[in-house]
Amino acid sequence: MALINTENLKRKEKNRNNVHTEVDATYTSFIDENGNKYFQIDTYSSSDGKTQGKISQSIQLDRNSAIELMKLLKKELDIWKISKTD
Repeated sequence: MALINTENLKRKEKNRNNVHTEVDATYTSFIDENGNKYFQIDTYSSSDGKTQGKISQSIQLDRNSAIELMKLLKKELDIWKISKTD
């Protein structure tokens, strides 16, 4: 499980990039014992893997890291306005 630390989230140029295999994912939000709210995405092993249906990775965002990630997504994917039909 990983809680994203956006203070150290930097763009990294890579020589090779490829699109990964699609996997199933679920999300949840929860409040911890201190009243902090989190958003969590769980991804599951691909259908061709040995552990099909098992959580392979969990990523958590708190409010601040979600805001920073939204800024990056808007910039990198050129998302400025999302209409109701998107």
